[in-house]
Amino acid sequence: MRSSHPRSAAVSALVATALATGLLAGTADAAEGAASADPIRIHDIQGTTRISPLNGKQVADVAGIVTGVRTYGSRGFWMQDPDADDDAATSEGIFVFTNSVPTVAVGDAVKVSGLVGEYVPGGAASGNQSVTQISKPAVTVVSSGNALPEATVISEYNVPAEYAPAGDPAAAGSINGLTLDPSRYALDFYESLEGMNVKIGSSRVVGATDPHAEMWVTVKGWENTAKRGGTIYGSYESQNTGRLQIQQLAPLAQQPFPVANVGDKLTGTTEGPLDFNQFGGYTLVARTLGTVKAGTLAPEKTKAQSPGELAVATYNVENLDPGDPQEKFDNLAKAVVENLSSPDIVALEEIQDNNGAKNDGTVSAEETLQKFTAAIAAAGGPAYQWRTINPENNKDGGEPGGNIRQVFLFNPARVSFTDRAAGDSFTATGVSKENGKAALTHSPGRIDPANPAWTDSRKPLAGEFVFRGRTVFVIANHFSSKGGDEGLASQHQPPVRKSEEKRLLQAQAVNAFVKEILAADKNANVLALGDINDFEFSGTAKALEDGGALYSAIKSLPKAERYSYVYQGNAQVLDQILTSPAIKSFTYDSVHINAEFSAQNSDHDPQVLRFRP
Repeated sequence: MRSSHPRSAAVSALVATALATGLLAGTADAAEGAASADPIRIHDIQGTTRISPLNGKQVADVAGIVTGVRTYGSRGFWMQDPDADDDAATSEGIFVFTNSVPTVAVGDAVKVSGLVGEYVPGGAASGNQSVTQISKPAVTVVSSGNALPEATVISEYNVPAEYAPAGDPAAAGSINGLTLDPSRYALDFYESLEGMNVKIGSSRVVGATDPHAEMWVTVKGWENTAKRGGTIYGSYESQNTGRLQIQQLAPLAQQPFPVANVGDKLTGTTEGPLDFNQFGGYTLVARTLGTVKAGTLAPEKTKAQSPGELAVATYNVENLDPGDPQEKFDNLAKAVVENLSSPDIVALEEIQDNNGAKNDGTVSAEETLQKFTAAIAAAGGPAYQWRTINPENNKDGGEPGGNIRQVFLFNPARVSFTDRAAGDSFTATGVSKENGKAALTHSPGRIDPANPAWTDSRKPLAGEFVFRGRTVFVIANHFSSKGGDEGLASQHQPPVRKSEEKRLLQAQAVNAFVKEILAADKNANVLALGDINDFEFSGTAKALEDGGALYSAIKSLPKAERYSYVYQGNAQVLDQILTSPAIKSFTYDSVHINAEFSAQNSDHDPQVLRFRP
């Protein structure tokens, strides 16, 4: 419990404060009444909901001890009232936005006058929660070198298991107006500490250091643990309440941020103000940063296919173009050869055109593919051939001018490609019947490219392969991204996932095409694979699987191994290989070589499936 605070005896200060906040009209009667009023304290500004009861009001001489100073980005400082109230829902800390480099120091006792506001990182359209702050401040330093308010410990013992309350239906699902219940909901617990000095003890890293000098840890080491040390996001209800983003207050030029991989430990004490930002929500901005103790995590290597097995992989190579360093080509090639054991067929996503993001109408990717296949051969891999269809310029989404597309690589020593009336960017492939078996009318060909589901998105690439006399149909996909979806820490609970609407239509289109193949031959070997940009439990996956046409093979793995991507400390599935009913026996591997590591050649882990057609 927090202790109560004493009333002030300084009548003049009370009057000044009350006048500045607009609580008094300035009359003699009002001034006399102010003598019995409390001064405005930080917990009065924070209140018991996410929105300050003094939002939009001026406040004067709000007292606190400076607990952190930020000299870059959103510049300002945090201050905290060392004399807490007895309400667990009210934070005792607040951010003071100065806009310029603050002139205060940690340990200063200050009085701040300014405008109370609610700043929404990322803008109102993001759905993010807001940060209660004081802006346009006038700051008076009363004294320096003061002891800081004792940091509130965040641990497995006080972070609730339930993530968030249900949003208010009368407020479009927002939780902003709900009274905080920090003993029941994790988001309420963190919000009740917004702006306060907090600390964590030794914690496991669940999101590797990224290029923006941040990492993710969990204070709940047992929560949905992945086999290799991460935290599994296995359903919309497993948000993983122990996750916390870690940044540092010190500028990088002054103090480099530590490099950590998933499974490492951030040891010792990490302490500083609790912030909220648009790229992860609640964030401990460390004034004191613990020490990274490296774990033993190493990139995985999948087993090589036997002579009678067909190995099919999918790999998002993250905007590969000839302008990328040769090192990226070499590293990706080495991964194909050594980590993926040179699959017979590789469906690639995010192959860019010959000059990458230069927006000049170029759509061919011949140079990109020549450079990549040459690198694979140089790494000791097979002499892969390729098939693809160039997109219309800037019609498939992704980086403007980059014209990303899916590509089939195949090892001609092991598998052949059936070229049949190769399609173009406008022409839809269909299904015919030849000698009682299914066949594509165009191979390679695009599936239903005129369907509005594929507007500004990658059209599926279908191809017909033959392995040991057996036909295998492969459909390479790269569904629409999750861009525009609200984060897990949204003010709307559950968060709005607008992008799912388009992926649902895309999944329905692919499912319908697979059903056409199966109608022609119920025993056809069909694989639909790629960067699906959605979870194995999502509506997108269910639509792909509709009617038993396909099965998301990653679900054959134990839950602790189901992930291909790490986002905000959650290990999750974005990349999938789905099988038709004829593929009854297979071996599946999500080959973890990127997502868990600070040094990445792509942000996705490739997937491999081996089976006997």
